[in-house]
Amino acid sequence: MRDEQDLLSGLALGVFRLNGQFLDVAENLARPAGLTAAWWQVLGAVLTQPLSVSDIAREMGITRQSVQRIADLLVARGLAEYRPNPAHRRAKLVAPTPEGRQAVSGIDPAHAAFAHRLTQALGRDELTDTLAALRRLSTVLDQLADDAPTDDRPAGQRR
Repeated sequence: MRDEQDLLSGLALGVFRLNGQFLDVAENLARPAGLTAAWWQVLGAVLTQPLSVSDIAREMGITRQSVQRIADLLVARGLAEYRPNPAHRRAKLVAPTPEGRQAVSGIDPAHAAFAHRLTQALGRDELTDTLAALRRLSTVLDQLADDAPTDDRPAGQRR
């Protein structure tokens, strides 16, 4: 049992470290375009179609409140706009403005260069396998969260 706990802890700590590293990379890529990593993340979520704040939060795995704060900032800066949502009167859709699209596209050259460097360092096959493993892990964690009882303590320890 301890070995399983060590594996879980190692995975979690590794992912936390990776998250920090990816945020650093994203900040460095976004800064020259006048964006932050968080702004890029929210704008990126709505490039193909407008989404509600809740939908963005669910897709990105962050809180609705965080997305709302960022969306409000993006709207105030003219990088995004709120649109009516035919499915829900009160939950507006977030969509990029032409200025928001331009800012995100300004990241593309540096993003492509970094992606190339990473692919050269690890190899395409290893990156592809890593992505598949991360997606599988995320899917399984979602399933376990959906299946988990509200109280995971052993039956003898529940009150």
